[in-house]
Amino acid sequence: MPSKIRIRKTEGFGLQRKIVANMTTESWTTIPHAAAVYEPDVTAFLAEWQQLKTLPEWQGISLNTLLMYACAKGFLAAPEMNAHMHFNRKFVTGKITQYEEVNISMPAAMSDGKMMTLNVRNCESKNLRELSDYIADLYRRMEKTVLDEAMYEVSKENTMNLLKRLKVFTVLARFAGLIPSRHEINRLKGKAKQDYDAMPNTERLTKYDIEQGTILVSNVGSIYRGSTCRLTLLDVIPPMVAAIGLSSFVEQGDRKFLPFNICFDHRALDFDAVVPFMKCLDDIFANPAQIRDWLANAPQG
Repeated sequence: MPSKIRIRKTEGFGLQRKIVANMTTESWTTIPHAAAVYEPDVTAFLAEWQQLKTLPEWQGISLNTLLMYACAKGFLAAPEMNAHMHFNRKFVTGKITQYEEVNISMPAAMSDGKMMTLNVRNCESKNLRELSDYIADLYRRMEKTVLDEAMYEVSKENTMNLLKRLKVFTVLARFAGLIPSRHEINRLKGKAKQDYDAMPNTERLTKYDIEQGTILVSNVGSIYRGSTCRLTLLDVIPPMVAAIGLSSFVEQGDRKFLPFNICFDHRALDFDAVVPFMKCLDDIFANPAQIRDWLANAPQG
């Protein structure tokens, strides 16, 4: 007789996992993904950064924030990437809306290990110091945020939008899916709920802080620093049309390279639309002295 397989753990989907599963399933069932691995030489850029981060005025600026600022400049140079698309396959109709605002969706790890995607808003109008302070404040408020409460607000708004679009059966299916897993959605009750709701928005995240941005940037390399793993494909979450994934630095002799995964919705973009993004970053990495001006100037300045 074969031995019985021992189960270590069985855990139903909580609200966060439900939302992630739904969004990524929609991504891969509706979007024809195209991707490129862009691997620029960042040796001079990192050398410049090593010098600058010792200066008093650069204290508190992280490399991750510096790279996000660089990406924001790239998106301004490649506006077709900073867009949302809506497509009706049945009638073969659609529209693409480009945005002046660069609102970057940035996955971030909470202290308990759970992930939350933050919306870093208006990157196009912030200088590097302002961007750093904004991200730091998001992280501060994230640690006071109850994940299921925040995710519930986003899910509720999304459900209402479905009702407005007369997606009744989809909404009913969602409610049915909640019934068997109520115990897995850890929403607050009673006084704890009242106290949490009374907390000002300046002390916790709201749906404004975690709803979808205009484009996604995920620094996967920060999760496993020094890894030789290269991210080669990333979810494009509709209605966004592009996503950027950064891997760990790769050393080749005395040179360092930074792999970028550039993934996009092929219905909305062709490869030439992402070329200005790469050219902008090529210029930054080849001429890193320009980052000295970033503390005072916004990306479009």
